[in-house]
Amino acid sequence: MERKPAIAVIFHHIGPYHHARLNTAADRLSVTGIEWSAKADDAWGGADSPARYHKASLFPEATDQYPAKAQLRRAFGWALKQAKPDVVAVNGWNNFGSLIAAHCCVRRGIPMLVMSESARQDEPRTWWKEMIKRQTVGLYSTALVGGQRHVDYLAELGMPRERVFTGYDVVDNEHFAQRALEIRNSKYEIRKKYGLPENYFLASARFIEKKNLRTLLRAYARYRQMSDVEGQNTEKWHLVILGDGPLKSDLCRLISDLCLHTHVHLPGFKQYQELPVYYALAKAFVHASTTEQWGLVVNEAIASGLPVIVSERCGCVPELVGDNGFTFDPFDEHELGSQLFRMALLSDDERMRLADASYRISANFAPERFGEGLEQAAATAATLKRKGFGVIDRALLLAAGKFGR
Repeated sequence: MERKPAIAVIFHHIGPYHHARLNTAADRLSVTGIEWSAKADDAWGGADSPARYHKASLFPEATDQYPAKAQLRRAFGWALKQAKPDVVAVNGWNNFGSLIAAHCCVRRGIPMLVMSESARQDEPRTWWKEMIKRQTVGLYSTALVGGQRHVDYLAELGMPRERVFTGYDVVDNEHFAQRALEIRNSKYEIRKKYGLPENYFLASARFIEKKNLRTLLRAYARYRQMSDVEGQNTEKWHLVILGDGPLKSDLCRLISDLCLHTHVHLPGFKQYQELPVYYALAKAFVHASTTEQWGLVVNEAIASGLPVIVSERCGCVPELVGDNGFTFDPFDEHELGSQLFRMALLSDDERMRLADASYRISANFAPERFGEGLEQAAATAATLKRKGFGVIDRALLLAAGKFGR
């Protein structure tokens, strides 16, 4: 039997999303998934299927903090010695763990590919930070990214376009599609069990500033006002927002100020296994972030067959939003309110056409695409000349850890 190329893939923690990607990659490559921290009580819950890849946890205790860098180097060096990879895939360049991994690989002469979701529009850019990133990106042979915006940004940072491959941002479509089908077949009982309204928009996000939930709430209030003015006889949709975070108290006050407490529902954070319930019973999904490198919740929504309303600032828009929904300016609550109103006015047949389009689009972003992209990026990296590493490169790696995004 022909030997599969060996690759080590680095994440801070291997959650359900990473697990699905690595499992499909294992059909093509000999995969070792290396996680810095194995959170014993991971908030997202466990994966549905057994691992078809080897998993190495460098620090088994549950922690969100990196240990001292000497410990990191020793632990990662041990993992490399055990895995003996032909290529190493490193997640990004702006966290200390990734930079330790890059440092160890370059010193050992192991070719690397970078997995990235960064795009130029993510945040304001400054020339000196971009210079640091350009030099850091130069240490990687190839890249695996989400979509075209990320390809463009890496090319801007000096990575040849022919060395940038797509397929990084995928979810386990089958988990969402199959569960949604099962739930819809028993929707009356399940809706009653979870206390969900008959018609609702769904959002899912951490309660932090960039998720733009205040704007979503004000836009939703505007949608209800528009429905009253237009004299629509149909029942107004509710709004269900999954998640939790530091802004919860502020959002609850705004809900009260807008007199929406009987129309907006906050069920809290839901684990991976429960998410399909909320997707399956929703009428449409809305994502309002002012900045979002990709937006995996949109993957989940379209895999569940939902029409979508997505902020144009989300990195996934060129790939995931087309005939299946609408986009909007996240700084314009009036436009978002109008798009909510527009969606609610559609007939069941019109929304079904959008839902069918979501299924078609999601089929191109199944976990298998990650495996294909990873294999292509790894194969190309293995054929290229090894990167050199000097004092300046070491200093740049440290600077990238502090300033790069």
